[in-house]
Amino acid sequence: VQLQASGGGLVQAGGSLRLSCAASGRTFSNYIMGWFRRAPGKEREFVAAITRNGEFTYYSDFVKGRATISRDNAKNTVILQMNSLKPEDTAVYYCAARNGVVNYRAGMYDYWGQGTQVTVSS
Repeated sequence: VQLQASGGGLVQAGGSLRLSCAASGRTFSNYIMGWFRRAPGKEREFVAAITRNGEFTYYSDFVKGRATISRDNAKNTVILQMNSLKPEDTAVYYCAARNGVVNYRAGMYDYWGQGTQVTVSS
């Protein structure tokens, strides 16, 4: 499956962004979808994930309460809505897909988008 992330940009602290990931090539609803991020000088880290039918969602502690992951299987898209953004949220955000069950480890995902830059100014 091919993934294309978009929606990043420059935003002030306290602002919001809506990241979108469009999938193509295979049956989107077969895949667990996740969002990860990589800040400068840091490892790629888990942000959020959603099950195939969207019934269950999972969040890292640092975005819990500030982010919502959702998916539309009819449109082959997954969305990450992020609110109350902080400067420490500055990173490149990636969407990813995997078969199997939800996993928090980046290495367990089979397909990756190219990333979209999120910059939060103080």
